[in-house]
Amino acid sequence: MSGLLIRPRIRPRVAVVLVYTAAMCMNGLDSTIVNPALFTIAGDFGRPLSAANTVETAFLVALAVGLPVAGWLGDRFGTKRVFLGALTAFTIASAACGLAPDLNTLVVARAVQGLAGGLLTPVGMTLLFRAFPPHERMKLAKVLIVPTALMPALGPPLGGLLTEHLSWHWLFFVNVPIGTAAVLLGVFGLREHVEGPEGKFDTVGFWLATPALGLLTYALGFGPSQGWTRPAVAVSAALGSVLLVAAVLHQVRAKTPLLKLRLLADRVYGSASALAGVTAAGLMGVLFVFPLLYQASLGASALDAGLSVFPEAVGLMLASQVVDRLLPKLGPRLLTVPALLVAAAVFATLAIPGVAENAWSVRGLMFLIGLVLGTAVLTVQISGFESIGPADMGQAMGLFQIVRTLGGALGIAACAAVIGGGHVTEAAADPGPYRTAVWVTAALVAAGALIALRLPREAPQPPPFDDEDAPPPGEGMAAEEAPAVKG
Repeated sequence: MSGLLIRPRIRPRVAVVLVYTAAMCMNGLDSTIVNPALFTIAGDFGRPLSAANTVETAFLVALAVGLPVAGWLGDRFGTKRVFLGALTAFTIASAACGLAPDLNTLVVARAVQGLAGGLLTPVGMTLLFRAFPPHERMKLAKVLIVPTALMPALGPPLGGLLTEHLSWHWLFFVNVPIGTAAVLLGVFGLREHVEGPEGKFDTVGFWLATPALGLLTYALGFGPSQGWTRPAVAVSAALGSVLLVAAVLHQVRAKTPLLKLRLLADRVYGSASALAGVTAAGLMGVLFVFPLLYQASLGASALDAGLSVFPEAVGLMLASQVVDRLLPKLGPRLLTVPALLVAAAVFATLAIPGVAENAWSVRGLMFLIGLVLGTAVLTVQISGFESIGPADMGQAMGLFQIVRTLGGALGIAACAAVIGGGHVTEAAADPGPYRTAVWVTAALVAAGALIALRLPREAPQPPPFDDEDAPPPGEGMAAEEAPAVKG
């Protein structure tokens, strides 16, 4: 009878793609799906909207707090173990959110979700990039774009649909079957990799970098809506900035830092990280300010304004279909620089008087933004890690995500400052400040083209005598023979 019990063999690279996609789709969706339900949540618990907003505050701040330790945890305890542990915590926290009997319980469960989500992205990308050598990562464009573009864009309409026809509890319950299936697939399909960090845990760096990112995320996220002079926002911004400077100074001098800032000295990786921050600032800034301009110019509803930027996600999806074909032929530099310049021109076109008044022009330009800027972003994300070895991949991913997260928050804050501080939630009669803010985002993207000149000319090439049909090391062995742990 024992001979009949055959354990199905799952190809590790197929498993890592499926598990990564499922986990990142959950994480990306949950970053935006709750927004339309905040009024309903506040009403169900008999609390004001300002109190319900802490549901999102807790998620965003906790997500930022998880980023600094993600690389160290993956190296120390193994990327498979940490990733699946975070995914399990995210799934259980989702169930707890759906079952929450009061607002305080929901906020705590949402914070656990955010903390787990902060670990999922860098550790998940580490798993993905370690499974595929540099010359094969161009094939990952279609995988990377789904959670980063489509899911956040689907969040608001899906959240409104579920809240209206079922209940807000289902915003969280939908994660449970997906997360459970992904964890089970990961247990049997993923391979472990323990890099083994050098030296002891950087306790000082942890207590400097972690609260710094949490405080800055809070200040940058809520300064535009609550006002920069509000005590909680002002103190968070000041204290977070001081801690961030102290953290950087410590990381540079420490023998075994929590974050290997020296990786930024690498020409390709450093340029890619800077580009990630600048493009995130431009994209998040324009996605923040343009719906407000749309309302100011057309008197459109908030729903119409939100839907006006949805074609950007469609353009990003198309970009994912062409990057893997164009990158080998053109190379990172020749593909990225023109794409960023065209994107800057499209951004600037949105600010021209009369353009925002035409709904179809807006949809077409948003589609172009997704197509051309998506091409640049995917190219940078794929080629930026060419010179990073497996030993540093976990640290590099964590640092890359931190730069991109802070860049996006800074882009929104810059646009809010141009518009007029804490009064950005109401569309003003004069669209002029909004157009000026869009010009700021265009300038940020154009500046990215200068940074992109430092990218390599050639796309990553396979090593000599590489057999692309051969399985990666260990994949053709039996599970008992394959090397499971490094370090």
